[in-house]
Amino acid sequence: MSKKAIITGIGVVAAVAVAGGIWSHTSSTTKVAAKDTTVTVGIVGDSSRELWQDISKRTEKKYNVKLKIKVFSDYVKPNQALIDGSLDINAFQTKIFFDDQNKNLGNKLVSIGKTVISPIRLYSLKVDKLADLKDGMQIAIPNDATNEERALNLLTQAKLIKYNQKVTNPTVKDITSNPKHLDIVEVSSDQTVADLKSADAAVINGNFAQDAKLAKKTILLTQDVSDPKTAAPYINIIAARKDRAKTKAFREVVKEFQTKATEKKINALYDGFESAAWNLK
Repeated sequence: MSKKAIITGIGVVAAVAVAGGIWSHTSSTTKVAAKDTTVTVGIVGDSSRELWQDISKRTEKKYNVKLKIKVFSDYVKPNQALIDGSLDINAFQTKIFFDDQNKNLGNKLVSIGKTVISPIRLYSLKVDKLADLKDGMQIAIPNDATNEERALNLLTQAKLIKYNQKVTNPTVKDITSNPKHLDIVEVSSDQTVADLKSADAAVINGNFAQDAKLAKKTILLTQDVSDPKTAAPYINIIAARKDRAKTKAFREVVKEFQTKATEKKINALYDGFESAAWNLK
C-alpha cells in the first residue's frame, strides 16, 4: 500500500471516530471531565435558601458541582425523600432529631458533616418578659419527639416547669411541676408561629422564626448552647443515604460549607439566630 493510501486511510478513521464520539483528543477529554454535577439538597423553610445559593456558586466554581435546592415545609419529608432518591442530601435537622428519625426509617441514612447551631427560643407577642407570664397562660410547643424534649428543656431553663428527665421522648404528660398552671399545648413544629398569634407564648425553631421574621424583642428566652457537650445534640447536620455517603460531589459540598466564607455569610444573614458549628466538639 502506498504512503498516500495509508495517510488517507488514517484520515477516514479519524473522521469516523470524531463523528461517532470516540475521539480521545486531550481537549475533548477535559470537557467530559469538567462536566457539571448536580446535587439536589433539601432544606426546611426558606430561611437558608440564600445561604445555599451562595454555597452553590462556590461549589460550581471550584468543583463543577451545582446545587438544586428543594424547600420543604415540615421536618419529616426531607428524610423520606433521601430514602426514595428524590433528594441527594438534606440540611435542616439537629443531630438528636436525625438520630430519632433515622431509627424510625430503618437506619438507612448517615450524617456526613456538621453545619450550624440554631438555638430554640421562647417567643411572645403578648408579654415582654418571662416574669409577665401569668397563672394559666398558654404556651405552644412542638409536638415531635426531639423538639418537644428540647422545648421542655427550655421551659425548665426558664424555671417555669420541671419534668421527669428519665423518660425517653418526654411529653407534657411527664411534667412534674407547673407552679403557674401554664396551659402547655403540643402543635406541629411548622404551626408554632401561627399559634403564637393566639397563644400567650410559643417555643419556635430557628428556621421557622426566621421565615416569619419574628423580631428579637419578642424573644423571652434563648436556649443555652454555650456548653459544647450539652449543645452537641442540637448541632445541625448534612445527611445522605448510607450507600451514597462517600459520593465525591457530596463530600465537596460539605467541604465548601465548612469554610470561613460560609461562616461569614451565616453571620451576615442570620444576625445571631444561627452560628457556625462544624468546629464544635
